[in-house]
Amino acid sequence: MAQASRSRARPVRMGIELPGTGRDPASVRQRIELMEHLLERSFVIPGINRPVGLDALAGLIPVVGDFVTAAMGAWIVWEARNLGLPKWKLLRMGANVAFDALLGAVPVAGDAFDFLFRSNTRNLRIIRKHLDRHHPQTRIIEG
Repeated sequence: MAQASRSRARPVRMGIELPGTGRDPASVRQRIELMEHLLERSFVIPGINRPVGLDALAGLIPVVGDFVTAAMGAWIVWEARNLGLPKWKLLRMGANVAFDALLGAVPVAGDAFDFLFRSNTRNLRIIRKHLDRHHPQTRIIEG
């Protein structure tokens, strides 16, 4: 018996993308800013009104927390590479992430360090300067 050829329906791309999922500089900027917010300023500590993020909170979990947040910080550097940042800026950003990961791995003192040193915010500042100069259409006016 001959099998009838079945036509498999392939998904059709509708052209609808979620904010920040494209490869254009504006979408990459959105993703990086969202990741920085998650890692550095997600929550506010009541009483002292100091914003903290997953970087400081996950750092309380020995080894695993620091590894996970370092990987998330490295993703920001990878996205910056895709934007075409110069190698010296990428090295500086990588050094920020490595410094944060190494000192954050120290018990107790590293947790305090994670609370104060915000490597992802520093890296976002480097990326914003680059984008503002080379892709001015991605600027976001805050007000």
